[in-house]
Amino acid sequence: MNPRIQRPFPVTPRRQRGSVTVLMVIALAAIAMMAALALDGGHMLLNKTRLQNAVDAAALSGAKTLSQVTGSTSLASATRTAALNTLTLNANATGNSELATAIGGSAGTFAVVELANSVYGPFSYPGPANATYVRVTVSSYRLTGFFWSFVQALGTAGLGNKVVAAMATAGPSPTSPCDLAPLMVCGDPTKYSPSTGVFWGYHFGDLQDLKTGSGTTSAIGPGNFQLLDFGSGGSTVRQDLAGGGSVCRSVGQNVTTAPGNKVGPTSQGLNTRFGQYNGPVNAAQYPPDLIVSYSTPVISWNSSSTPPRAEYKGQPVISNNGTLTAGGKAVLGYNDWLASSAACVAGTGSGCQSGGVYERRMLKIVIGNCTGQNNGATSIPVLGFGCYFVVQPAGSTGSTSEIFGQFVQECQGDNVPGPNPSGDAGPRIIQLYKTYINGSGTPSTDS
Repeated sequence: MNPRIQRPFPVTPRRQRGSVTVLMVIALAAIAMMAALALDGGHMLLNKTRLQNAVDAAALSGAKTLSQVTGSTSLASATRTAALNTLTLNANATGNSELATAIGGSAGTFAVVELANSVYGPFSYPGPANATYVRVTVSSYRLTGFFWSFVQALGTAGLGNKVVAAMATAGPSPTSPCDLAPLMVCGDPTKYSPSTGVFWGYHFGDLQDLKTGSGTTSAIGPGNFQLLDFGSGGSTVRQDLAGGGSVCRSVGQNVTTAPGNKVGPTSQGLNTRFGQYNGPVNAAQYPPDLIVSYSTPVISWNSSSTPPRAEYKGQPVISNNGTLTAGGKAVLGYNDWLASSAACVAGTGSGCQSGGVYERRMLKIVIGNCTGQNNGATSIPVLGFGCYFVVQPAGSTGSTSEIFGQFVQECQGDNVPGPNPSGDAGPRIIQLYKTYINGSGTPSTDS
């Protein structure tokens, strides 16, 4: 009798029911978890981008305001207010409701605004009196956690809170202007020392005769002016002096001088900056400056003195670090305008022009290398650009059509920003910079 053969017990299909369901449940749970985390991750990325955009705009707004309130006693508070207002406006824009909720009407506790005189810091509030750079920081913007909290409840506490942060730094950068006035002053290429405040022979606050009256000649050489040829005659001179030009030049390029005085177009264009309109110009095209006041009687040019000089009531005009006097009497000049303009921007000033625009009384002028050049239509190499504050309107008659300006180291530009922080003379533009949290060595990952 043979022993009974043992065979494996067969697994019937009935006994395999439900195994695929278990696998599907596990797979679906994993897929759902990944999808939920992707949703949270996408939500974080979107809000990080929105926050960074808002902080960037706030820093730019703060730096722009800071450049306009230099010298004001409320410099820091005006800058901070402008930055936080811009942040709030961006938060209230369509699509940013979550950011608006997080700010909750208290931008001052949501974001920190700090100032410094270097793009590398150190930043603080209210910062130094000579601050030119602004940093805006949001260190913790907490977000809704969709699936985030559930994952943490499962024991993955290392995931951390769902928050994003952002930083932005903004300040001035040199630029070559495209709204040049058709004027040039001759500079001395051997007298350039920014560390001592000498720019091609000019110092801050120097009063310069940018254009003399008709009948007065100006030799080509250091300290003298020339009218430039930017187009077709008087109409172009009028437009460019009113601020409507679009001529761009860079250091090393050449400009061409233009013979003639063009009295009418000169006064019609320039005087729009003082709210005075004659000829084919109007306030809609060319608004006035915020501050249009100047001393009367006006400064005049005495070409018969040795050397020729600017005079006020028969006394020579003297500039002391931007402040003008004549015979011990005050003459309204750049420093007076700067303080009044800063007060207007801060909302505390008087005499502010309705519809006025900041720095309309600032001309961007070519500083040329006139060495060895002659009068007439001459090609002159560009050494750099000077910012000149216009002291008073130009007269409408030949003998009174002078343009007097004070040399100012920096003013607002309108062209492409450069890669380096501003440390030179001439027009500048406000731009964003990489934020550094440790001097110039450690860049922030949240900027």
